[in-house]
Amino acid sequence: MSIQQNQRRIPFVDLAAQYDSIAPEVDEAIARVLRGADFILGADVAAFEREFADYCEIEHAVGVDSGTSALELALRAFNIGPGDEVITQANTFVATVFAIAYTGATPVLVDVDPSTYNMDPELLEKAITPRTKAIMPVHLYGQPADMDPIMEIARRYGLIVIEDACQAHGARYKDRRVGTFGHAAAFSFYPAKNLGAYGDGGMVVTADAQVADAVRLLGNYGQREKYHHLQSGFNRRLDTLQAAVMRIKLRHLDEWNAARRRHAERYSEVLPESVVIPSVPSYAEPVWHLYVIRVPQRDAMRAALAERGIATGIHYPIPIHLQPACRNLGYERGAFPVTEAVAEQILSLPMYPEMSNDAIDYVASAIRDVLEREQPAPGLARTAD
Repeated sequence: MSIQQNQRRIPFVDLAAQYDSIAPEVDEAIARVLRGADFILGADVAAFEREFADYCEIEHAVGVDSGTSALELALRAFNIGPGDEVITQANTFVATVFAIAYTGATPVLVDVDPSTYNMDPELLEKAITPRTKAIMPVHLYGQPADMDPIMEIARRYGLIVIEDACQAHGARYKDRRVGTFGHAAAFSFYPAKNLGAYGDGGMVVTADAQVADAVRLLGNYGQREKYHHLQSGFNRRLDTLQAAVMRIKLRHLDEWNAARRRHAERYSEVLPESVVIPSVPSYAEPVWHLYVIRVPQRDAMRAALAERGIATGIHYPIPIHLQPACRNLGYERGAFPVTEAVAEQILSLPMYPEMSNDAIDYVASAIRDVLEREQPAPGLARTAD
């Protein structure tokens, strides 16, 4: 019997399985909004903002229509715009950089730590110029960035810090939730995130009431009351239906994150020795939005796993500075050697709370089988250095 005939199917994420586990709660929440016809800035939006702020252990949360908007409006709340520079990392999702550019500011990229794939604080300081106004560290893959040195550099130079926590709902750095270190932080509720909507959504969190008010004004046409516009603004409001859904899902988030941590531990135990598994610093409690390994001949590995029914992802195959849309930033190939090297090797394995140990073992066994059959060139250590 061929592999194709005998294979299992392991999805990259399984949103249907998650819905099935909470369907009655979600259906009732949606029906309540529909019955009340409370669609724009409804009661569930305000309730979810309070509940998410409490969850993040911070004073204020303002719902918006996407994680990208959350990043942009957080920057705008600090009057960051044309003539300013904002430093972020070269291996993030493009929305991080686009959000900076939308304000008229210039994104400045730095390379990353080869073991965590997060911003390298030493390189951060070297990138600061007289035009630098803000730093945007990314808690990539749900792994907290090393915030203490980043905040120390920011204090020394008088810079704003906006945390891109779009992949890190519930993660902790030294026992504090990410999103509580900078002057503000942005979260995304894209459906596949640890806390995902059934569409797009986002949130800005901050300890500063004035910043929260500024974001709220910017996201709702510059108005506090209808048709009374205090300033120019945008239509970036969080949808009431999405807020109602996420109020339900927020109650399950810690349980789901705990399951992801168990899955990550099992992956790390059963994957072959020749695979570079994620490295977790002592300061970090990740939430494993993604479990990202490194393998030689990554594209061949991905194709072989697909033949065995295993879906994978690459986050991200093309670094920011090599994207055609970002050529105007002025960087050439070779500018960020760590980012460029890992982009050729990273592979995101299936990761979602409802996975079984048996499914994880099947993925690991398939990877071992591919490595033994194809015998790729050695040279990678067990964990990233």
